[in-house]
Amino acid sequence: MREIVILIPDIDVEQNVEIDVRINGRKKTLKYRVELINWEGNDKQDRVTVLKHKINDYDKGWELVEIGAPSDHEIPLMFRKKSTTE
Repeated sequence: MREIVILIPDIDVEQNVEIDVRINGRKKTLKYRVELINWEGNDKQDRVTVLKHKINDYDKGWELVEIGAPSDHEIPLMFRKKSTTE
């Protein structure tokens, strides 16, 4: 098993979440970041282009782990800080 679902309280957008876990007795801190991307166009193709650029241009120290449900004006993206031991 690689993923565990943990419910966390609602957070403000564009804030970091740090979760401390112990795996076989060793402590590890997992860092997540949630960002809302505003749509810059009404056309579906424009939205896909905006999303692709945001993901491709994002800090390479973070990896995309989830694309949330879009609304008419925005879409949430969740990134996880890459481990330095990978």
